[in-house]
Amino acid sequence: MKLPVIKHLSKFIDDNDQDYLIEAIEVLEALTEVPSLKDEELDVIGELISNMYGALEVHKMVSDGVDKKEALNQFMQRVLGSIDK
Repeated sequence: MKLPVIKHLSKFIDDNDQDYLIEAIEVLEALTEVPSLKDEELDVIGELISNMYGALEVHKMVSDGVDKKEALNQFMQRVLGSIDK
């Protein structure tokens, strides 16, 4: 996951609507079913999906009253904590 991408997607949600991201995730997830995709292509799609889910999570925390910068920090700490385990 890349914090700059998550920040950018979070701004996109603020400017538009989270439904656009949800629908994009659905499209990307459907693409993963294509049998001819190479591993590298699946990795890129997976990274995009992960960043989109991250942006949705950050948006939810901000909606719940957490400062945007703090929400981003908390999310990345959770991600890094899960990698260390």
